[in-house]
Amino acid sequence: MVVHGTVAEGFEPVRDAFARNFAALGERGAAVAVYRDGRKVVDLWGGTKHVDGAGDAGERDAGSAPWLRGTAQVVRSVTKGVAAAVPLLLHQRGELDLDAPVGGYWPEFKAHGKERVPVRHLLNHRAGLPVLDRPLTPEEALDPLRAAEAVAAQAPVWEPGTDHGYHALTYGWLLDELVRRVTGGRSTGEWLADEIAGPLGIDLWIGLPAEEEAAGRAGRVGAVGESEPKGGLRLRPKRSVTEAYEDPGSLTRRAFAAITPIPDQNDPAYRAAALPAANGIATAEALARFYAALIGDVDGATRHPRLFDPATLRRARAEESAGPDRVLVVGTRFGLGYMLHGSASPFLSPGSFGHPGRGGSLGFADPEAGVAFGYVTNAFRRSVTSDPRAQALVRAVRASLDAG
Repeated sequence: MVVHGTVAEGFEPVRDAFARNFAALGERGAAVAVYRDGRKVVDLWGGTKHVDGAGDAGERDAGSAPWLRGTAQVVRSVTKGVAAAVPLLLHQRGELDLDAPVGGYWPEFKAHGKERVPVRHLLNHRAGLPVLDRPLTPEEALDPLRAAEAVAAQAPVWEPGTDHGYHALTYGWLLDELVRRVTGGRSTGEWLADEIAGPLGIDLWIGLPAEEEAAGRAGRVGAVGESEPKGGLRLRPKRSVTEAYEDPGSLTRRAFAAITPIPDQNDPAYRAAALPAANGIATAEALARFYAALIGDVDGATRHPRLFDPATLRRARAEESAGPDRVLVVGTRFGLGYMLHGSASPFLSPGSFGHPGRGGSLGFADPEAGVAFGYVTNAFRRSVTSDPRAQALVRAVRASLDAG
C-alpha cells in the first residue's frame, strides 16, 4: 500500500498507523489530516476512491480509481458536529437564544406538549424526539418541508429535559428547520457554505453541489466485513447493545430506522440533499481545518481568524448530557451538538469535543493541545461511536505529542 501525502517532523507515527490500518484492519480507501496550533502537520491519503474498487465512469480500464488528494466521502454523523457550528454561531451573533423555546421560532413545533422545549435540547439530545412513529421514506426524508412537518408533529417519547438519547436522524431535521426559521429560509448547508466552508476554502458540504457531483469529487461508500486485528483482541459489543439493535421495537432500532428503507448513500439525489445529521461530504483535510478554525486562528489571524469566541467554545464543550444513553445503550457525553471525550467515544483527551460517524469517520478538536483531527474512510464497519482505525490514528497523534 502506497501512502501519499506529508507529515511534519515528529508526526511520523501517524503515517505508520495509517499504513497499518490498510495492512491489518481492512482499510479500502481513506485520508487523515491533523492541524496543530492552526498549522497543518499531517495530510495523508491512500487506497481506492470507491469502496468497491471500481473505476470511475469513463475510465478505459477496469482498474481501481485511486484516492486522490481532494477525494471526498459521505461522513455520516460526523455531519452533526459540522452542523452544530451553525446554531452556535447564530447564537454568538445574537440571532438565536439557546434557552428560548424552539416554538418561539417555529410555532408548529409546539404540538404534543413541546411548547417549552428550549433550543439547547435539540443540540444536547434531550428533546425526547429520537424516533418517528411513522418513518419517512427516502424520498420524504430528502424533502426538508415534509421532514420538518414530521418531527414537529411527533410526540416526545420521554419528557424533554429529563433524560438523553441519541437523535440519530431526527437531529438533522430539527436543526435544519430551526436554522431556516431563524435565517429567513437559509438551510444549514447553505449557511455552512456561505459563512464557514467558503471563507475557509474547504471541501465540506451538507448538500453536494451539482458541479462537484459532475466532477466526480465524492467516492462511493459502503459496508465492509470486519477484519481481525493482527496481534490484538477483537472487540465485541455488549450483549445488551446487540439486543437493542436487533429489537425492532427498541428506541435504538427505531432511531436509526427513522428513514425506511435505508437510502442509497451513493445516489446523487441523496448526496445533493441536506441532511445535517447524516449526509455531509468532506475531505479529511477539510474536517481538520474546520475544527482548527473552531478553536483558533488558521494560517495566522490575518488569514482566517477563529470561528468560536471563548464563550462559544466553552458552551460547545460544556457537558450537557451524560450517563446511560436511551438510544445507544451505553454511557455517552454530549455538549451542545458535540460528543465529548468518554469511554464510548474516546478522542485525544478529556477536553476534546467533536463527532464520530457510524462506520468509521471522525472529526474533533482538542483546545488544550491545539489539535484538530479529521479522518475519512469509504469502508464502513459496524462501529457506531468508536472505530479501531480512527482510534489507532488518535493514539498515534497522542504518541507524537508525548514524544515532542
